[in-house]
Amino acid sequence: MLDVHRLRLLRELDRRGTLAAVAAALSYSPSAVSQQLSQLEAEAGAPLLEKRGRGVVLTPAARLLVGHADVVLAQLERAEADLAALAGEAVGVLRVASFQTVLFALVPDALTLLAARHPGLRVVIDHREAAPAFSALAARDVDLVLGEEYPNRPHPRSPDVDEEDLVLDEFRLAVPLSGPWSAVSGIEELAGASWVLEPAGTDSGDWALARCRQAGSEPDVRIRTPDALLHVHLVETGHAVALLPDLVLAGRRRSLRVIDLPEHPTRRLYTGVRRGAGGRPAVRAFRSALRDAARRVSGGAVR
Repeated sequence: MLDVHRLRLLRELDRRGTLAAVAAALSYSPSAVSQQLSQLEAEAGAPLLEKRGRGVVLTPAARLLVGHADVVLAQLERAEADLAALAGEAVGVLRVASFQTVLFALVPDALTLLAARHPGLRVVIDHREAAPAFSALAARDVDLVLGEEYPNRPHPRSPDVDEEDLVLDEFRLAVPLSGPWSAVSGIEELAGASWVLEPAGTDSGDWALARCRQAGSEPDVRIRTPDALLHVHLVETGHAVALLPDLVLAGRRRSLRVIDLPEHPTRRLYTGVRRGAGGRPAVRAFRSALRDAARRVSGGAVR
């Protein structure tokens, strides 16, 4: 009989490429992963790994098993969701990974709604950026991930993740209420202005830089930080201009000046769970509370 846990390790090796990467993602040692896969080879009665240089590659038999593992693991996830649905009530623990904007703007309202609607549900939230968050989802360290997708930067869809749209969050140009940049009408008038952007190499930072260049302006980036609230504070205090989404601007429009961009660029915010887990009452309850919180906070295009 093939061990499901070992099948999952084989699938992770197919996804991540190296034993070290699997070990790091799933909090094992590389030797432990290798030992488990050796036992899976014995169960399968066929070689699953071939040495290639300093690493390993999957054999045809291993790739066949990976295809079956995808189906088996998704079906087990559905079975767990169906069992939870029998009770009908969202109870127990739901582990969530989110990034700062949603944590600040939506999660407090969502938690308030959940406390009233589902007092038996305990939500545990971890602040993580998208890439490590989805690795944690695959590793079953979290049950639900909040993700974002920037304009013209679609992310690759994973067959292992069920996504559900949350809100379309529009970007605006934010400038101080007073000072040399306060009266501009667009990015093209901000030559020489000090900008705050998210770090280079991130979708958010690279999109903002490209959007400035599209307007014919090479931004003078003085500060790079992933802290969206610091972006707001720097604009409010007259030290920078920024491109900010509506969720960050909620409740702050009187302390800075907001200018619409011609094409109304939006980022897509969504939730992701492991394939088959969308029917869990806890997942449905949390997604519903997030949608209601988004309507309250931003009035965005909630789906």
